[in-house]
Amino acid sequence: MRTRLRSLIIGDIQFQFKYGFYFVYTVFTFFYICLLFAFPATIREKAAILMIYSDPAAMGLFFMGSIVLFEKSQRVLNSIAVSPVKVSEYILSKVVSLGLIGTVVGVLIAFAAGNRNIILVIIATFMGSVIFSLFGLMIASKIQTLNQFMVATIPFEILCLVPSIFYLFGYQKPFMLLHPGIIVIRMMEGKNIENIAFELLMLGIWILMIYMVTYRIVKKMFQSVGGVKL
Repeated sequence: MRTRLRSLIIGDIQFQFKYGFYFVYTVFTFFYICLLFAFPATIREKAAILMIYSDPAAMGLFFMGSIVLFEKSQRVLNSIAVSPVKVSEYILSKVVSLGLIGTVVGVLIAFAAGNRNIILVIIATFMGSVIFSLFGLMIASKIQTLNQFMVATIPFEILCLVPSIFYLFGYQKPFMLLHPGIIVIRMMEGKNIENIAFELLMLGIWILMIYMVTYRIVKKMFQSVGGVKL
């Protein structure tokens, strides 16, 4: 299983490189870092956190549709569905490959902004990317066109991004601390370090719940194109 999963991850990374994901994010990283220095030093770190959360961390939500639609159009999914590849391996490959590039970009932006919590930024960006990627895969598995995907992502964007942005810029209520996006932002800020174990646990629970739903949806997609491995 490990060898198969590793091969899938490498294949997804090669796909992303071939189709310009890495080039696009090299350009965007340079742009974001330049843009950071247009902000006053007093808000530069918050601006960096907003950039990381709304783009590198959220990459999976925005790009998963095009990836899965490409696989559907090229009948890649048909081949995967009748191969030994398991649903869990397919999901993990997508999540990890997108999470790696998102985390690298996030760390570069955080470093440029002078964020000293780089380890927490790495953890938060990757876990945030996992959540967004699972949502993206969940949606992409049920749609047939890119327009459908763009419309279907809107509620998820609102639920994931709006409360987190409000929290980052001062609207902070105790009940909001259970929101996964807000947990990610607090970790990037380095807040409440003494309760980091609790925040990691909460993110882990969110990821597990979203994964379970995504697994069922992807499993149905595999079944519709030829088979499924548990």
